[in-house]
Amino acid sequence: MASVPFSVDDPEKQARLNSMKRRATGLLLLAVAVFLGAVAYEGAYPGLGYVRAAAEAAVVGGLAHWFAVTALFRHPLGIPIPHTAIVPRRKDRIGGALGNFVQRNFLSPELIRARLGELRLAERVLRWVAEPEHAQRVAQSVARGLAGGARVLKDEDVQALIDRAVAARVRRTPLAPLVGNLLAHLTADNRHEQLLDEALRILGRTVEEHEAVIRERVRAESPWWIPEGIDDRIHDKIVTGIERTLEQVGQDREHPLRLRFDAALARFIERLRTDPELAGRAEAIKEEMLAHPAVRQFSAALWDDVKQSLIRYGEQHEAGAGAGPIEQGLRSLADAVLADPELIAKLDRWLIEAIAGLVEQYRTDVGKFISDTVAAWDPEATSRKIELQIGRDLQFVRINGTVVGALVGLALYTLSRFLA
Repeated sequence: MASVPFSVDDPEKQARLNSMKRRATGLLLLAVAVFLGAVAYEGAYPGLGYVRAAAEAAVVGGLAHWFAVTALFRHPLGIPIPHTAIVPRRKDRIGGALGNFVQRNFLSPELIRARLGELRLAERVLRWVAEPEHAQRVAQSVARGLAGGARVLKDEDVQALIDRAVAARVRRTPLAPLVGNLLAHLTADNRHEQLLDEALRILGRTVEEHEAVIRERVRAESPWWIPEGIDDRIHDKIVTGIERTLEQVGQDREHPLRLRFDAALARFIERLRTDPELAGRAEAIKEEMLAHPAVRQFSAALWDDVKQSLIRYGEQHEAGAGAGPIEQGLRSLADAVLADPELIAKLDRWLIEAIAGLVEQYRTDVGKFISDTVAAWDPEATSRKIELQIGRDLQFVRINGTVVGALVGLALYTLSRFLA
């Protein structure tokens, strides 16, 4: 994998790091100077033995800690000593460990659930949306987005999408069983009886309103030699018989015609559900309807209406119009949900489970992303970047090593003098 360089420029941090390096190095050089001075005058002043021992240990401690700190980021003095330049050499392993650490300790579903449960996300979001200025901001963003999307989309592409979506959905849905289920629902608990009664009343009014037409039809169909009086009587018999029959069927729930209608309807529903021949005919009718130009015209008209509505709505919000339906809807929804603590709790649980589920699904990918990203960094640049972040604190290790070394050396020399 090719190394990817990245910027390590941070003058302020670099200046602080250089300052601490000078302090640590200065303390080490001071220990060296004290040691040399004590060695030079110890013969004349035996008491300087204590100073020499403390300075000697301080030099050893300072050098040891300088070596340890430097070995993390580079080869000390440029010498390729084994187990030095740890960060550049172990960069990939560090990236993998960092990815695993984040994955296990920051992206744990249990930790995410516990933290999100404390945040009460649903209530916070709803209270934010309930504020008029926030609801207006969201509504304006939605309006601008919808209007902009409507302008960018090509009409023919959207129409084709609507055609494909509608056609695919309709083709996937068998027509005959669907009609059969609809009729079955309609006939449940004899609900279709009300429709039948209304149909009988409409039929009765139709016969009454077209009585003259029926009379003319009877006269036209009867032989020329039958007198008009007989035609009128035949007409009266027909009209009266039809009206009486319709009245009887409408009033008698057990009328044979009504029962026959119920039986025929039940058989038709069953055929719609089970008869392959009837299902095939229904599918053929459905395909003819889908192929009709009216379907294409419907999708074009539908998209045109939606597009113009979206553009007008977006322009109204751009012009600073008052609260629109989106804003009012957002505020009303937020207020309604805030008034129902049980619903808020359900929303919180849903959000927590949704986010925890996403974390659980992608936590491995996040860890791998961190590992791969670190692996792609330039080793030297990575070392400089890490040193820039933590190197200043590591200089305290050098200072502490020098000071502690001096104290330990002084303590050991003093002990040896007492035991001598």
